Amino acid sequence: MKKELSLFVFLASLMLFSQGPSNVVAFNHDLPHKADLFNTTSVRAFEDSGFDFELLDAGVNTPFSEIGSGFFRNKLILVSSKKLGGLAKIDPKTKEAYKELYCLDISRNGALSAPYLFSRILNTNASEDQLTFSPDEKTVYYTRSSKENSLEFKLYRAVLEEDSHGNWINNELLGMNESGVSIENPFVNHAGIQLYFSANLADSYGGFDLYVCDIYEDGSISAPKNLGNIINTAYDDKYPALSLDDKYFYFASKGHQNMGGFDLFISKASKDGFKTPRNMGNTINSAYDEIAYFLAAKNKGYVSSNRPNGKGSFDIYTAVNNEVIQTIAGRVVDQETQIKLPNTLIILKDEDGAELGRTLTGEDGSYSLSVSPFESYTLNTHKDGFKDSTSQFFTNRGYKTTYRKDLELLTTEPVIAEVENEMRIVLENIYFDFNKWNVKEESFISLNKIVKVLKEHPEMKIAINAHTDSKGHDAYNMNLSEKRAASTVKYLIKNGINKSRLQSKGFGESKPLIDCKNNCSEEDLQVNRRVEFVILE
Repeated sequence: MKKELSLFVFLASLMLFSQGPSNVVAFNHDLPHKADLFNTTSVRAFEDSGFDFELLDAGVNTPFSEIGSGFFRNKLILVSSKKLGGLAKIDPKTKEAYKELYCLDISRNGALSAPYLFSRILNTNASEDQLTFSPDEKTVYYTRSSKENSLEFKLYRAVLEEDSHGNWINNELLGMNESGVSIENPFVNHAGIQLYFSANLADSYGGFDLYVCDIYEDGSISAPKNLGNIINTAYDDKYPALSLDDKYFYFASKGHQNMGGFDLFISKASKDGFKTPRNMGNTINSAYDEIAYFLAAKNKGYVSSNRPNGKGSFDIYTAVNNEVIQTIAGRVVDQETQIKLPNTLIILKDEDGAELGRTLTGEDGSYSLSVSPFESYTLNTHKDGFKDSTSQFFTNRGYKTTYRKDLELLTTEPVIAEVENEMRIVLENIYFDFNKWNVKEESFISLNKIVKVLKEHPEMKIAINAHTDSKGHDAYNMNLSEKRAASTVKYLIKNGINKSRLQSKGFGESKPLIDCKNNCSEEDLQVNRRVEFVILE
C-alpha cells in the first residue's frame, strides 16, 4: 500500500513539475483523488491534515545542497555544500564539497541576503552540519564529521566569548558521543532545558531515532533518552524542532503514514508525552524528501526539500501556512426542561488542563470558542444553581469548520438553611429583564425547585421578599420590587401552589446585602438584586 501511494504521488509530482519551474510550489489537494491505487482513508489523512502550505523559493539556493538550521541574532543559519573557490575539496562520499555553515541577513520584509560564512572557528576542513543555540544565544551545540568519515557526525558545544562578535570558545566534544554512532540535527527547546537530536544509537528502533537530553542549570547534560515508538519507527527519524511555545514537536521521518522519502510530521507535546504524529499534508510533503522544518513565526517557517523543480540537491523553501480557522459552538440548556441558559460560564481547556479561553453564553444560551484541528479539548461549565459539568471533544477535521456541541446541565437541589436568624429555602438568584417584573424563562427552573419543596412539605408557608439595587428613585424601586414579588407568587400559583401558603413583599433598595451606596460595582448591584424565600411555618 505504501509503495502504491508513493508511486502515485511520484507520478503526480512529475506531472506537476513538468509544467515548468516556478517559484511557488503548491501540491493540489485533488491530486490523490485521481488514484485508484490506495484506499480513501490514506487520501483523507493527507487532505484533512489541517495544514495548507505554500512553498516559496527562499532565493538563496544553488545547484548544491542547502539545508536550513535555525536562527542566530536575526540571521538565518544554513548548511551548504556549494564550492568556494576553484580549490574546494570534494567529499568522495557525497560527490559535493564538504559542508560549511553560512548565515544570511533577514530584512524586515523577510527577504534573505546572499549567504556568507558563519564562523571561521566553527567551520573547518571537515563537514559541519546542523547547529542550535541556547535561548540567550551564548551557547551553541553543533555537529561536525571527521574527514575520514564525512557521514558520521559528533556533537560539540562552544560558548560565545563575552563582548565578542562571534568568537566561540571552550569548544568541547560532548559525552554522549560514541564510536560508530552519528549524532545529528541538534535542537534546543525555547525554554533552554532540553536538547533534542537524532542518532543511530544501539537502542534505536531502526536507523536513526530521535532522542532528548535534559540541560541542567550548571550546563551539564543528562544521558540521552529515546523518545519511544510513538515518535520513532523502524525507519530513519530525524530533524527535530518545536513550535515557538514548545507545545508541538516537528520532525522528518521515512516511517509513519508516509508519501515517500522523508515526510514532515507533527506531534502534540503533552504532560503525558508525545501524541500520535500526523503527516503535515500534501501541500508541504511530496514523494521526495522534506526535512528541517522550523518556525520563524507562528505560521511561517523554512523547509528543505530535494524535489526536482529546485536548483539542485536540497533547496530551502519558505513555508507559509494558511491557518485553518475552526470554532466549536452550541447552546447550553437545562437537561429536564430544555430551557436555554444565558450567562453560563464556559471554559475551554487543552488535554493537559491548561485554560485556552472562556466565554459567557448569550441570551439565547449560545456560545462560540476558537479551536485548532486535531486536538483534544475539555469544556467546563459553571452556572449558579446548576451542577458543574465537563465535556470532552476532539476536533477531527482538517479544514475550516464549526463543530456543533450542545450542552445540557443538571440543576442542584434547593437547600433549607438558617440565614440571618430565619429559615429560608436557599437557591440561586431569580432573574428579571432590566426594569421589568416578568420572571425570565431561565428562572422558571429555579422556581420549579420552590414548587418541588412546597409540594414535598404541604404544611409549609413562605414569604417571597424581592429586593432591587440602588439605581433609580426609592419609590420606583419599591414599586418594582413589589411587582417582582407578586410575579413570583403568580408563577408558583400557576404551578399548583395554593395562594394561602404564599406572601409577597417588596423592599426596594432598603435592605442591600452589600451597602456600597453610590460606589457599587456591577457585581455588587447584582448581589443586591435578589428574591428571598423565607419559611414562615
